[in-house]
Amino acid sequence: MSSKPLSIAAAALLVAGCSTMNKPIGAEDPSLGEAVKYNAAIQTVNPDPAYPAGSAEAGDSGAKAAAAAKRYRTDAVKQVEVMETTGSSGSPR
Repeated sequence: MSSKPLSIAAAALLVAGCSTMNKPIGAEDPSLGEAVKYNAAIQTVNPDPAYPAGSAEAGDSGAKAAAAAKRYRTDAVKQVEVMETTGSSGSPR
């Protein structure tokens, strides 16, 4: 047996081992990089934030902050508004 067909077969096997049936690297898993995207999203400032009614907003004159600081120093802080997060399926209270 000649060594030429054997070397051609060996070269074909080596070349076949280098090929891939998969898509290019990074395209096989759609969630690849999801952690990086999430971390970037939570560190991004909201360009259009929603402020609660009556609270200090960006660009306020500082009068609300001064009044809040004065209430804090004189121990006259506004009471926390209690809200329920679960509802009942029965009649209203």
